[in-house]
Amino acid sequence: MSDMTGTKAVALEGLCRSQGRAFTRFDYSGHGQSGGAFTEGTIGAWTADALAVLDAVTAGPQVLVGSSMGGWIMTLVALARPARIAGLVGVAAAPDFTEDLLWPQTTDAQKAALERDGVYELPSDYGERPYPITKALIEDGRRHLVLRGEIAIHCPIALVHGMKDAEVPFETSIKLARRLASNDVTVTLVKDGDHRMSEPAHLEHLFVALDRVLTHAG
Repeated sequence: MSDMTGTKAVALEGLCRSQGRAFTRFDYSGHGQSGGAFTEGTIGAWTADALAVLDAVTAGPQVLVGSSMGGWIMTLVALARPARIAGLVGVAAAPDFTEDLLWPQTTDAQKAALERDGVYELPSDYGERPYPITKALIEDGRRHLVLRGEIAIHCPIALVHGMKDAEVPFETSIKLARRLASNDVTVTLVKDGDHRMSEPAHLEHLFVALDRVLTHAG
């Protein structure tokens, strides 16, 4: 439920402006300044949002940066538009999180609420409001899993993950790196990094990762 005013997005824009690079940040539907309800969103719908921005707002080869769920979205976008993608940078990337992380922790009572109401509320450490988890999100996520086999992406990729991430284990980024077809993949593990990776020292790891991908992308 992060939006485009978050620390990482704004810091990246500042870096790109200082280097004379174009930069685009946006809110998925149901997030931030975009319309729509969060509960109507799914991985497929948010991927469609990202593709719409890529197609309508940008030109030429792009480096995609995705944090948490955005790491899953950027992977799906790269698979859908391989000719447009010059590189990927993932921060605490969470591909397949609905199936591999969320579903195994879903209690019987929460599963019953999904069947009865189509939604249950998951307490959040990142705000006053809980996350509404919908049956549609879980079921749609199963149609977009990427870690079950080789991921046919061949561009330069840099993944950064905090080892103190309590939401998405850093092993997820290692698994993603193994599944990616590209041989130009690095994984940076930050020992004191949490899920947000928004502290100044953590942002430096993100900047280094972006610089590496931009350099290798030519």
